[in-house]
Amino acid sequence: GINTPEMSDSRPAIRAWAEKGKEKNRELVEGKKVTLERDVSETDRYGRLLRYVYVEGTLVNAELVRLGYAYATSYPPDVKHQDLLTRLEREARGAGRGLWGGR
Repeated sequence: GINTPEMSDSRPAIRAWAEKGKEKNRELVEGKKVTLERDVSETDRYGRLLRYVYVEGTLVNAELVRLGYAYATSYPPDVKHQDLLTRLEREARGAGRGLWGGR
């Protein structure tokens, strides 16, 4: 339900946000017990495991969107938390958090 800036992007500002997002994700999950929740699909078309990630009851996917490190992106049929993610992105945009700062 989320997408993030790519480290391989040719634009330095996008790469910088990719690095910031990577660090925030590490801060949220590294060394902690995570719980994974499956939606409909097992993997995406690239073979990547698709899961919602929880740490101590916090949906990490949603926290990354709420803080402005990730975009809410719909990948049907895996849309279990899409309404929440979309709402959090709208709030992050409105507050100018993360990727939405200065816009």
